[in-house]
Amino acid sequence: MDKQLDEALSIEIARSTQSSAKSCFENAYKAALATDGSIYVQGFLVFQGDPFKPVEHSWLELVDRIVDPTFPHLKKAAQDLHYFPAHRLTLKQLTKSIEEALEDYPEDEALPVYGNTPYEYYGDVMLGNADYLIAHKAAEAKCRELNRPKLS
Repeated sequence: MDKQLDEALSIEIARSTQSSAKSCFENAYKAALATDGSIYVQGFLVFQGDPFKPVEHSWLELVDRIVDPTFPHLKKAAQDLHYFPAHRLTLKQLTKSIEEALEDYPEDEALPVYGNTPYEYYGDVMLGNADYLIAHKAAEAKCRELNRPKLS
């Protein structure tokens, strides 16, 4: 069973961490720091309409639900959002990855985290392993389903 988005908690965490519209990876990182027991997730978000393709996105997972600190900025109903996870990190793993990225590549953004090399490049989307490919293909299929032309 897919986890459902917790709208109320997403809004509360967005407010308390001062999330911004164009920083889903940073939003999820700050929310992970503030949310005990959360898992930081990178993957793809799909909804009907523009941009008509999967969107790289990040959110949190709790045991039984999704918390998306970028949700209030999306201007979409929760039931219209479809999340496809590709990479999950505990707070400890996430913090370590960010520290290593800042040390190794101080001029680059530390987020998103792409995992261990070698990884593949999937078109104009995230770098990642086979899990990214699986998530991206599923997200593309859902995007096609949601954006199918209506026949009269």
